[in-house]
Amino acid sequence: MKTMKLLLGFALTATLLTSCYQEEVIINDFNNQPGITLNQLLSSYELWYVDINQTLGPGETPFLQIAFTVSFRNGVLYANNNLVGFGSQGNGYGIDVGTYDAYNMILDVNHDIDGFETFDVYQIDNNTIELYNPFNDTSYFLNGYQRNTFDYDFVFYDNIHYFLQEYEAWEKTYTSEMGVINEFDDENYLQFLAGGNDSEFRSSQDVNIADPANIYWDYTGVYGVGDISNNMYLKTLTLDYDFFDNEYFELSVINDQRIELFHPSSETIYEFTGRGYIQFLRESGPSEDRLDDTKKLKKRKQKTAKKDNPRDNTRS
Repeated sequence: MKTMKLLLGFALTATLLTSCYQEEVIINDFNNQPGITLNQLLSSYELWYVDINQTLGPGETPFLQIAFTVSFRNGVLYANNNLVGFGSQGNGYGIDVGTYDAYNMILDVNHDIDGFETFDVYQIDNNTIELYNPFNDTSYFLNGYQRNTFDYDFVFYDNIHYFLQEYEAWEKTYTSEMGVINEFDDENYLQFLAGGNDSEFRSSQDVNIADPANIYWDYTGVYGVGDISNNMYLKTLTLDYDFFDNEYFELSVINDQRIELFHPSSETIYEFTGRGYIQFLRESGPSEDRLDDTKKLKKRKQKTAKKDNPRDNTRS
């Protein structure tokens, strides 16, 4: 994440690129300009935001399910799968995750981990495309933006529960001296388990553990992240310890590896530093074994109800 980027909001401006070589015109332009090719359409926006809540159909395409944005650049597919480094990693494009070929309304992707996927492409409006996967009858909707007008901060803070899941553990590295002594003073490590906006956390009273895999977790409970009115940069964090009272905090992000938790009931400020960064390339993989069965790797969760896809599979 770029610290306090304060970019403009989601502006919808873009210039459709033209090509010097001959290729079949297959896309209708909504500004009454001559038709453009699929390759030109895909490259006309630097970032395509995956609007996960608009997804239609029963299935999932793994690399789209974890991506916040994808980019199509000269046959190379880039993706922002993590919120750590969001807006700065790969100059805002994210990481190289595979290759693609676009022709005749068809997009073929060879993902580095998940392998081959193919899509029928539909242009919905000036900055929206639909990627229909005929093999799982599922459509993903992507909104196009340029990097200099894309609101990285908004996406980061709107999905901050995923950010908490991008480290194997969070180590307490600072406690203010003015706060009232309370039970949370004894908790030195937190871990936020994948599962969405209301999922499990673990806490530990261990100290000075070099490898997060060696932490002994004393307790597992449920956590939730909430909004604070009129302040996008401040969130609430509630840790439900079940047999104790809930621990309530105001959560703010210091940088991509450090968070601040303010405990209103004791007026104590804690800082936690992320240990064991997890770079997401897919929903699951070898690194999941290291994290044990309770730590499932992140995938974005659709908050809207699943709907049937009205698209017909027109592939011959």
